[in-house]
Amino acid sequence: MTTIAANLQDVRQRLAAACQAAGRSPDAVQLLAVSKTFGPEAVAEAFAAGQRAFGENYIQEAVAKIAALRHLPLQWHCIGPIQSNKTRLVAENFDWVHTVDQQKTAKRLSEQRPADLPALQVCIQVNIDGGANKSGVIPQDALALAQAIAALPRLELRGLMCIPEPCADYASTLAVHQQVKALQDHLQAQGLSLDTLSLGMSADLEAAVQAGSTLVRVGTAIFGKR
Repeated sequence: MTTIAANLQDVRQRLAAACQAAGRSPDAVQLLAVSKTFGPEAVAEAFAAGQRAFGENYIQEAVAKIAALRHLPLQWHCIGPIQSNKTRLVAENFDWVHTVDQQKTAKRLSEQRPADLPALQVCIQVNIDGGANKSGVIPQDALALAQAIAALPRLELRGLMCIPEPCADYASTLAVHQQVKALQDHLQAQGLSLDTLSLGMSADLEAAVQAGSTLVRVGTAIFGKR
């Protein structure tokens, strides 16, 4: 068994234990393997170990990787910031985008999504705790952005994504994650159909699952340190 395969097995066991502790089904939470800075060969190893969904932060690096692995049935998620001059690359190459936090970005993605591809699956990135150096829409503006995205023809709004600031303990981490879940619940109450909560990484996946995450983004625990 390769190191990546062994690491994936460990992460899946952590995820299953977290779901059990939260009283949730193990298949309620998807594992997204964050492969940024690792080459196509590392992704291929993870694929051989059963992983299908991969997250990338750096768009040009990701596009080259996607092209190199076009022969594999992989699902690609953009989880990094999107500059205006990169929206076409994202629209043409990714299946999901987790980091939309402006209407103009959403509009460009919709306009540039090729007609022969399915609608681009979109999560709104939320800055839930006001982190000064974090991207994301503030919670008060999330409803207007969600409604704008839902009206665009080539995008499908799926949910929320958040990268909270690190907290000192589990209880504090859980409380922040629960704020994101509460925002999702609020938006659903306004008539929006949101089935995805992209929340939790290697260090905090247990708290994220407890709070209701449906997708955890794990890189270091699978691929090792960068």
